[in-house]
Amino acid sequence: MPEYSDIAGAVGFNEGMTMMKRAGGWALVACLAAVIGMSAWTQDARSGQQPGRVRPADAEQLFALANLARMHAGAGQLRWDPALAEAARLHCLRMAQEGPIEHRYGGEPSLTERAATAGARFSRIEENVAVGPSANAIHEEWMNSPPHRANLLSPKVDRIGTAIVAARGTLYAVADFSAAVQQLSRAQVEAKVADLIRVSGVAILPDAGQARAACATDQGMPPAKPGMQPLFLMRWQSSSLDVLPKGLTEKLASGRYRRASVGSCKAEGAQDSFSAYRVAVLLY
Repeated sequence: MPEYSDIAGAVGFNEGMTMMKRAGGWALVACLAAVIGMSAWTQDARSGQQPGRVRPADAEQLFALANLARMHAGAGQLRWDPALAEAARLHCLRMAQEGPIEHRYGGEPSLTERAATAGARFSRIEENVAVGPSANAIHEEWMNSPPHRANLLSPKVDRIGTAIVAARGTLYAVADFSAAVQQLSRAQVEAKVADLIRVSGVAILPDAGQARAACATDQGMPPAKPGMQPLFLMRWQSSSLDVLPKGLTEKLASGRYRRASVGSCKAEGAQDSFSAYRVAVLLY
């Protein structure tokens, strides 16, 4: 299944799907950050100031600082993802409207849903949020916080989208990181899997109909044409098509099979937030 990590913070606010436990010190700083944000919100309400001025230059600075830090750490460079940036921008505007920073407010979609709706496709997604006086100060806070630094320097992500909004005399910031997943058509998925199977010397049948039917079901063999009863069936679902499942590789290596049919269909049980490929292979 796709990994999910959702971590918040820079002014010390640390919360996430995989990091729900907090040390007492973190909880205290989180409370202080919330109090500061609420105080600023109250002052703005009295002054009538309208929050929500997007600062693209500051967001670009966060992006540049992230890649500079990754270069010094020997990590791969992150590519800018417009869809992640749009998801970050919308959430950043919401943070500026609400005051205290959060990963999710009442009535707001989850991080994965926000990113998917914006057009991002990924097998892993992480998020840092913050409030601070400048892009540089926010970056430094993230780098000095172990969980946020881990997000920023993670070798498991390769895309980034950032946003900064000015409101209440400070800057609200969001950085979304993801491991991007290539979007492939059904025919492209089948072709990639077929190429992996051919290495074993097994021929690929041109008609994918039976394998596609097998892919679309949860159990059992699909109806077979006369003389075309498969001897082995494997279904699987993954965000990567780089390698075949171990069980299928072992069957191919056995030398018992001469032909294969490869079929792809819509992934089952996967949220729209993640990209996953569902495949079925029949061996004859």
